[in-house]
Amino acid sequence: MTGSTGANEARFEASIADAVASGPAWSATRARASDAELDAWLAFAQAACDAADAVALGHFRRDLEVLTKPDHSFVTAADQAVERLIRERILATYPDHGLVGEEYGTEAAAARRRWYIDPIDGTHNFIRGVPLFGTLLALEVDGELQLGVVSAPALRERWYARRGGGAWAVGAAGNEGPRPIHVSAISALADAQVLYGSAHDVETSPLAPGFAGLLGEVWRDRGFGDFWGYALLAEGAAEAVVEVDLSAWDMAAPLVLVEEAGGRVTDFGGRRLIDSGSLLATNGLLHEAVLARLLTAG
Repeated sequence: MTGSTGANEARFEASIADAVASGPAWSATRARASDAELDAWLAFAQAACDAADAVALGHFRRDLEVLTKPDHSFVTAADQAVERLIRERILATYPDHGLVGEEYGTEAAAARRRWYIDPIDGTHNFIRGVPLFGTLLALEVDGELQLGVVSAPALRERWYARRGGGAWAVGAAGNEGPRPIHVSAISALADAQVLYGSAHDVETSPLAPGFAGLLGEVWRDRGFGDFWGYALLAEGAAEAVVEVDLSAWDMAAPLVLVEEAGGRVTDFGGRRLIDSGSLLATNGLLHEAVLARLLTAG
């Protein structure tokens, strides 16, 4: 499923047959724990995100100290505080679980159960006071992602899923759900809406020579990046999300959400990986067509 973030790279790779399959019934076959265990872990993740939401909102649209990391990306005190809080909660409750986080790295990489933490997905939005940011939390068991929570406190919305449990959306106030969500049934590129994080990043990447051509064939395209694009895809409001330069914590939670909503997620090589540097998520019906366009120049 993933790759370089773990000690044993081979355990994360999925077969091409796995990548071709999609749909809620198929997603349920990826479960690596009982329903009771999955429900307990999901409840824990939801509670952790409740606490994270409060921390993030306490910093949002305040005077922020913004630091530049060695990779030239930005980090705020809120990113660090949210990740510390979640890591402390996980280790207090599940001391044998591993951690893979954006700000504080990997602990217990060889653990059977590992949590992926993106404390504030959409840090640039957060810095500029744009409410499209969220905390992403996912759990992997034996190399297969099992659940994901995507919590957007400034929007008062949350999306979550676990293997075999479907994909759901809920208002943070509890008065807008939970409601089941599913990808769209659109099967023609001419009717599709395609989303991306940064058109410039995709267009200048050697991985997607056909990106401009793809946008010329679809009904509509919009730059709705970060978690927001995957939430819209899972709700049936878009048919594909195209991104490059991602890390495993960016995609761990959205992958489970999209797959449980009936969609499909691969990299641009058609592999079901989340840390290879490219990501295509679709409603499943258009996956092969979109992938073929991305890889064809002109």
